[in-house]
Parts: sequence; C-alpha cells; structure tokens
Amino acid sequence: MTRLVLKPGRERSLLRRHPWIFTGAVERLEGRAAAGETVEVASFDGTPLAVASYSPVSQIAARVWSFDLEVVPDADSIRSRLERALELRRRLGRDEGARGAERLVNAESDGLPGVVVDRYAHVLVCQFLSAGAERWRKAIVEQLVALLAPVTVYERSDVDVRQKEGLEPRAGLLWGAEPAEQVEIAEGSCRFLVDVRTGHKTGFYLDQRENRLALRAYARGKDVLNCFSYTGAFAMHALLDGASHVTGIDSSGTALRTGSEQARLNGIDAGAFEQIEGDVFHVLRRFRDARRSFDVIVLDPPKFAESKAQVERAARGYKDINLLAFKLLRPGGVLFTFSCSGAIASDLFQKIVADAAVDARVDARILAHLRQAPDHPVALRFPEGLYLKGMICVT
Repeated sequence: MTRLVLKPGRERSLLRRHPWIFTGAVERLEGRAAAGETVEVASFDGTPLAVASYSPVSQIAARVWSFDLEVVPDADSIRSRLERALELRRRLGRDEGARGAERLVNAESDGLPGVVVDRYAHVLVCQFLSAGAERWRKAIVEQLVALLAPVTVYERSDVDVRQKEGLEPRAGLLWGAEPAEQVEIAEGSCRFLVDVRTGHKTGFYLDQRENRLALRAYARGKDVLNCFSYTGAFAMHALLDGASHVTGIDSSGTALRTGSEQARLNGIDAGAFEQIEGDVFHVLRRFRDARRSFDVIVLDPPKFAESKAQVERAARGYKDINLLAFKLLRPGGVLFTFSCSGAIASDLFQKIVADAAVDARVDARILAHLRQAPDHPVALRFPEGLYLKGMICVT
C-alpha cells in the first residue's frame, strides 16, 4: 500500500482521531496513488496511523477511512458502515411510513467520508463529494440497493465542492426507475413535494425538520414572516398550527410556485399565505420603510461563507439581515435565526445576532439554541460536521 508520510509533529490531529489530513501536513507520498485510492498514513518517524482515501487535487489530501490498519475500504466494510448508519436512524424513530424522509448517511460522521444519502419515500438520493466516495460509488449503490430495496437511486453530485476534489459535477439515475417530477413526503402533519432532480441540496432541507416543528409552538394566531422561504416548509408548519398569516420571501419563482402547490396539498387557505419573489434584503428594507411588522420572523438564509476567507463578509451579511429582522418584530416578537455556514462558529454567530439587536435598540433574549436534525449526527472527533446553528430569540 502506498504510504502518505506526515511532517514532523503533524500527527497530533490524527492522534485525536480527526479524519482530515490537509496538504500542509504532508511531507511526501511514498509510491503512487490515484484519486480515491487507499493509502497508509504514517507519522514522520514511520509509525502507521490510519488508512485513508487519497486526493491529489484537494486541499484535504486524504480522508481517514479507519484508524484500524486492518480495516480497508471494500464491499464488506462499506456494508457494515451502512448497516450501522441505518440502525441509528431506526433508533431515532424518524420513519413516517411509506412517505417518510430522512438522512440515512451523513458523510464523515457516519464513517463514510464524502458520502451523503437521503431518503424521500421510495427514492434514495446520493451525493459523492470526495475522491474516495467517487472511487467506491458503485459499491455503495449496490449495498444500498441490497439493504433497502428502493424503487430509485438518484445521484445529486452536482455541487461545487466536487471541483475541489478534481471531480466534475454530476446528476442522474443510478439505479431503478426514473423519479417522479415531484416526490411526495410527510413530515409530521405536513405533506411536501420534493424535486429530487433539481431542488436545493438533494431536494429538501431535511436538516431543519426539528426546527420547523419547534416553530409551531410560537405560530398560533400570529403573523409570520418566512425569509428565504424556498418551497415554504416553515410556512406550512406555521399555518397548519394556526398562524393567522404567513408571508414568504424568496428569490426563486420556481420555489415559490412549489410553495403554492404545497399550500393546496395541505389544504391551506390561500388568503392566509402570501409569497413575494425578490431579494430578501431589499424586501425587508421596503417593509421597514413602510413600517410593516410581524409577530414571528424566520431567517433561514443560504450559506454566506464558503470558506474562512469569506467569514468577514458573511458576518456583515448576517448582521444586516438580523438587524432588519429585529426592526420588523413587534414587541414580544420571536425571531428564528439560522446560519448554515460551517465557517461561522456558533459563538461568532451569537455575537453577530447580539450586535444586530444592540444596533436595532432591542432587548432580546435567547430562548433556545437550535441545531441540525438528529439524523444529521456530528462525530465528536469531527466538529466540522456541525454546520447548522440557530437561535430562538424573543424581544
């Protein structure tokens, strides 16, 4: 097996069982390794440390498969890790029957670096985001079919992160029947339509499930503003629990049209659900100037920071949007605010929101901290897996 040798002292993160090895830690590659090929990782003095998948292009030069040198990627070890991930989801009790939706595999945190698998009813949607995941793509799909017998396995590896691994974006059918244009799923009492072919992420924001359910406790009889609403998932939960009115804002007309379809699917009164197509920042400034206000506001923006280099700019964006939201809240109003930027740490995000409240001259309190859903677990040795952070704040 080809050996990846680290620079002196750079084995510390591996001794803490962190799964990433950055190019700056690499002294040399002894032998040759193609993209995704398995290599042995050793300290500068030659001590074997781990087995990893090599990436010759990425800043993450290798992703650890196992710290047990006897365990290498193969069909049996892939099946074992998939079985462990599926058993955890069964223990979480997330299944909504034939229309259930959940994350089945959460990459490094489920021991399958760069592999994401989501289930939407009878359809599995996969992302292969690293060179190692790409190399074992066929074996992973075969094991998923054997374990779950889905009707469809579809690929949504059409994401920019693959280019960092030297891989082209790709999407399409991997196994079984072509998926329907809209796959219907259930989430609590709500029904949703998911476009697994072209929708955001793998089609839906499964990571916000518990946070959508949490909104219901604050929505009854309230006027709710749902910013960056996408297809209206937060709105449907609010309306089905008795919100008097929900206004959704999103820049995508296609997403808003799906939101209207979902309102009809859930029997929502059209008069209670307003949607606005536009830039959220611009619309909120119009609302501020018109002195419009709301009882509850949800801020669920897209990722503002793709890397640490973008944190400062992203922080300005988060502060601006939260400042506007605080100014639009009525006294005693509630703000659900989120960041899905992994480069924005939780304590930094809280500071940004606090600064926004100060500038808005609002005395806000935190009622709860929010995270991604439990079927998106975070390995303790891999804190980067915790990307979604949020707060419920009351004025």
